[in-house]
Amino acid sequence: MRLIMLDTETTGLSPQGGDRMVEIGAVEVCQRCIQEETKFHRLINPQRPIPNTVVNIHGIDDAKVRNEPTFPEIADEFLAFIEGATLVIHNAPFDLGFIMHELALAGIRNIGDVPVIDSLAMARKRHPNQRNNLNALCDRYAVDRGHRVLHGALLDAELLAEMYLAMTGGNQFSLSMDAIAQPASHFAQIPATQRMQDEMDETEPLLRRKALSITTEEEQAHQHMMQSIQKTCGSTPIWQL
Repeated sequence: MRLIMLDTETTGLSPQGGDRMVEIGAVEVCQRCIQEETKFHRLINPQRPIPNTVVNIHGIDDAKVRNEPTFPEIADEFLAFIEGATLVIHNAPFDLGFIMHELALAGIRNIGDVPVIDSLAMARKRHPNQRNNLNALCDRYAVDRGHRVLHGALLDAELLAEMYLAMTGGNQFSLSMDAIAQPASHFAQIPATQRMQDEMDETEPLLRRKALSITTEEEQAHQHMMQSIQKTCGSTPIWQL
């Protein structure tokens, strides 16, 4: 199985609120071996200011991405890198939400059918009521993270690769039953799909309402109103033609 360990850094928490990706990193794992020479790493110009509160987390400021490509400029290369692989993402809804949103903004095909394993959901099943962020899991599985001062997409993807392999049996091919891949669309929807779902959720209660019934008096009042309109117009109303 070809796995791609994936991580992103962003300008904030909400793509729907205008936040964008500033970095994407990915590492290939084949036959449970990390492929050191097969990596994908790009800084991305988000075309919007990066808040200082976020810079303090990942260290990527406006100056660092000013001359970097935008997401549409690296999208084809990214899609080619992940083609045919299963993505492993720690907190998949977050990263996929941004990736799906960027693809939609660029008018590029979505990755809704790409298989994804959420390592955070998997860790929570294995270690309930414990901290399961990447730092905690690296410590639990004896993965050296001493060089991780700031968040970084490629660095976090590399740590994720080591942690995931340790959590699922080391170098032995013993993929846990907990590591079930699901389509990317299970974790995040492209914006248009989400808007359609929101509209369906909003109108669905209206469709469940009982049909209205009217009394004889209301029917007579309606007929009287129609006659008055026809008399005023001097011709047959268009809804009766």
